Amino acid sequence: MTTPSQHLQGGEDASAAAREAVSPSSSFAQSTAAERILQSLRDELDGLDRTLLETLRQRLDCCCRIGLHKRDHAIPMMQPHRIGVVQERAAAFAAKHGMSPRFLRALYELIIAETCRLEDEIIGAPAAAA
Repeated sequence: MTTPSQHLQGGEDASAAAREAVSPSSSFAQSTAAERILQSLRDELDGLDRTLLETLRQRLDCCCRIGLHKRDHAIPMMQPHRIGVVQERAAAFAAKHGMSPRFLRALYELIIAETCRLEDEIIGAPAAAA
């Protein structure tokens, strides 16, 4: 019967497999180090997510101010040329940075849809008395 090490080694003799085997304490240390690295990477990702979400909140806040300006100056909510500019900029960024242009276009479709919804609410609401 072959051991798992022999099976993975393609049937090499047991002494060669034994020399390459990792001791349990070494394996535990490697596992612990791997978990620490993984946690560090997840912490970094969590920080990036916080930044992304805060930036998105700031973007939507800016869009609300734009909606107020449009309402106060009777500017139509929908600005199709502007949507195209934003979409093209996202696609160009994706191409330049090795990202999927399709992904960023889809992401911006969602962001723009939310922006339009917010602007629609603002423009449809009566202006506050000055």
